[in-house]
Amino acid sequence: MTATYDCIATTTLGSDTASVTFSSISGSFTDLVLVMVAATTHSSATFPYLRFNSDSATNYSVTELYGTGSAAGSARDSSTSRGWIGFDISISTTVGNNVSTINVMNYSNTTTNKTWLARSNRADSALDYQGTNAIVGLYRSTSAITSIELRNSRGGTDYNFASGSTFTLYGIKAE
Repeated sequence: MTATYDCIATTTLGSDTASVTFSSISGSFTDLVLVMVAATTHSSATFPYLRFNSDSATNYSVTELYGTGSAAGSARDSSTSRGWIGFDISISTTVGNNVSTINVMNYSNTTTNKTWLARSNRADSALDYQGTNAIVGLYRSTSAITSIELRNSRGGTDYNFASGSTFTLYGIKAE
């Protein structure tokens, strides 16, 4: 069985922007893939996250594995109001030093909770470390996912994505 990727939407920011939302997502695909190439405007690195269907209740849990070349570790966050999706975003003015790919499986099913896998990197040599991570996430809702909102945060405060950041949403169809 072959799978094909259909580009649903892509957004390249023309100015610094607090959030990016993909809405009215059709239920006609089996899975979704989101590719985020982003930088932040904050003076420190920030952490990207998502919310499905504008849900800010504590329905998200994540487990992360990460490595920096000199250290490795893990982290867990349960019953939180957002789903983490990537390694901290660089403060670099160069967009492209951080790439995240997020796979959302079985997103339109209305009988199961939703899961996602995220993989990302931080390749900005001007920072104190570079690294990569993998995240598995759980969204405790049986509702079909019809919108995805992306933001980035540090210390509980949201910050802008930098101009030039690109976000692309693909639908996967099994043939």
